[in-house]
Amino acid sequence: MSRRTSEPPSPPLLPEEEAPSEDEVVELPVDGNLDLHLFQPRDVKDLVTEYLWACRQKGLLDVRIIHGKGTGALRRTVHGLLPKLPEVESFQSASEADGGWGATWVRLKPLASPVQGKPGDD
Repeated sequence: MSRRTSEPPSPPLLPEEEAPSEDEVVELPVDGNLDLHLFQPRDVKDLVTEYLWACRQKGLLDVRIIHGKGTGALRRTVHGLLPKLPEVESFQSASEADGGWGATWVRLKPLASPVQGKPGDD
């Protein structure tokens, strides 16, 4: 999954570098783990929505969103958004081993399977 912007992608960020600017493309692996640390708070709602959509398309139904502990603002944003998304079946804070209250596990509803012929239609 990628976020489209007007500039070509830059080299990978080094730990001491700042988060990407608005004009940079950030490639996100759709692997069921979304780390929000590199993104601006204003982008979180669209990013989470798009990422969950991409995971669902790939059949990844258990997704971990890493929002960090900090002040709890990102956590509140994520937890405020998730109940509004019809594809979300449930969500809960992660276990300590998975990030504790700095991460949230989201369970997505599977995509509807194609309608098979009704019994007796043969």
